[in-house]
Amino acid sequence: MTLPALLLLAALAPGATVTRDIEYVKRGTTPLLLDASVPDGPGPFPTVIIVHGGGFVRGNKVTYVPPLFPPLTEAGFTWFTIDYRLAPASKLPDPADDIVAALAWVHAHAKEYKVDPKRVALMGESAGGFLVDYAAMVAPKSLPLAAVVSFYGPHDFTVSAKKRGAPSEGMTGLTGVTELNEAGLKRLAELSPYSMVKKGLPPFLLIHGTADEQVPYEQSPRFCEALKAKGGRCDLYTVPGAGHGIGGWEKVPEFQGYKVKMVEWLKQTMR
Repeated sequence: MTLPALLLLAALAPGATVTRDIEYVKRGTTPLLLDASVPDGPGPFPTVIIVHGGGFVRGNKVTYVPPLFPPLTEAGFTWFTIDYRLAPASKLPDPADDIVAALAWVHAHAKEYKVDPKRVALMGESAGGFLVDYAAMVAPKSLPLAAVVSFYGPHDFTVSAKKRGAPSEGMTGLTGVTELNEAGLKRLAELSPYSMVKKGLPPFLLIHGTADEQVPYEQSPRFCEALKAKGGRCDLYTVPGAGHGIGGWEKVPEFQGYKVKMVEWLKQTMR
């Protein structure tokens, strides 16, 4: 068994059936894969599609996100964790299109995986947080989306780039922007979920640590206010003293409350 498989299976709680490496879409000749975890019992169950981070240029469906698997399994959710196209080989909107394709696949296979199609959420961390934000903005109404959970995502590329003094490697790879001149900043703004907020979006839960040095904490309350200004629902869960990455949070007991909040919020929002 490969290391990713071991990591995935070690993260799971009993009471679910896991199926690995299911093709959900093909891009050219390359299949994109997901793993599925389905609770025991008749269902249908509330469902979460998980999108990994990795700065847009690295990672896969079992990197960075395994801490999310056990609480979702224990709470009785069907969940899927997905691969998507990475930068710089692929630029926006390609990875967001992959997430929408995964959402379409989950709806098409709802009966097979005991999915309640009225209770499907997107969840992403870091780069994955940005991508679930973006996917929520562009997903068609024909694919019902009940909620979005975004962990410390760079909701506004211009804020992150200005803080760094230049676009990050992943930002450049994803957007093609290399300089923070007028044209570059305009392009980064156009591609940021913060600038894409509109009416009719699903409820959002933003989770962010106050000691995040990669994505400033201030991005999340600012994005939350933008969502509310358009009549949307947004809740913010702050993790005092937490840096960037739920992997690091695993070592600090006082950071673990986010798991309880995440599950409670999803259950309440998708009841």
